[in-house]
Amino acid sequence: MTFQTFALLLVTGLGLSGVYFLIASGLSLIFGLMDVLNLAHGLFFTAGSYATWWVMSSLEVVGPLGLRFAIAVVAGGGLGLAMGYVVERVFVRRFYGDHVTQILITLGLSLAGVALVGGWFTYDPRTFPLPEAFGNVVMVAGARIPVTRLLTLGLSLVLLVALLAFLRRTRHGLVIRAGVENRSMVQAMGIDVQKSFTLVFAIGGMLAAIGGVLGAVFFAGVTPEFGLNILIFAFIVVVIGGLGSVEGTALASVLVGLTQQFVNYLAGAGIGDLTVVALLAGTLLIRPQGLLGEAVR
Repeated sequence: MTFQTFALLLVTGLGLSGVYFLIASGLSLIFGLMDVLNLAHGLFFTAGSYATWWVMSSLEVVGPLGLRFAIAVVAGGGLGLAMGYVVERVFVRRFYGDHVTQILITLGLSLAGVALVGGWFTYDPRTFPLPEAFGNVVMVAGARIPVTRLLTLGLSLVLLVALLAFLRRTRHGLVIRAGVENRSMVQAMGIDVQKSFTLVFAIGGMLAAIGGVLGAVFFAGVTPEFGLNILIFAFIVVVIGGLGSVEGTALASVLVGLTQQFVNYLAGAGIGDLTVVALLAGTLLIRPQGLLGEAVR
């Protein structure tokens, strides 16, 4: 393997890791704080990707494609925020503690959402125009690195820093972190954890939808099943990283993304996915709480 190939695989793997992190971070917080297995999370991702497609393909009144893409990011994030809020308030709130019902409702929402998107937009892959700069490459020590990979990685890092700052520096963030550690204690202190539940669901939806925006750019198109396919790896990332740990989710995202890219290149397409599953199994055997998760006492 040449250095140029190594650098390309490294940056591509990190870009893919950024997409995984954005969908998995909200999923981890939702499960860690609320004990809700949200199978509709992939629908937020799909919504963000189709918001990108619609804005880039239909909003021709905005001439510069760069500005149009910025609008797509905002539109996708806002749509995911609203969807997360509605799903928690309307469908999930009344079934806290009832895991079977949670799974059935969120799975039904996910399947119905895919069918709705497929019926509305068809199941054919959709491509859309992107700013000319996105098609360029950057030379790094002789390696030709696509700008789209750097964009995905860079924006994911910005959102990681913003999420950590929110959790560590704001009152709502501190309540969320405390709730993940010990929800009963937070409730005993008279803090309205329910508001935090809604906020976490909305933030998780927003991050997943922005992940859909970046995923649409990274994979150069969208399909209705897009979110369901990514959700599988998001759950793997959450389990490997540790429930409720943003740092663990980020670390696991990098581990999964790089493993897929390098193993698929060295051993053949599809082998990387099997290796990731083996990585999950090994983590469950050696450290069931995940890399940075806390053991259940």
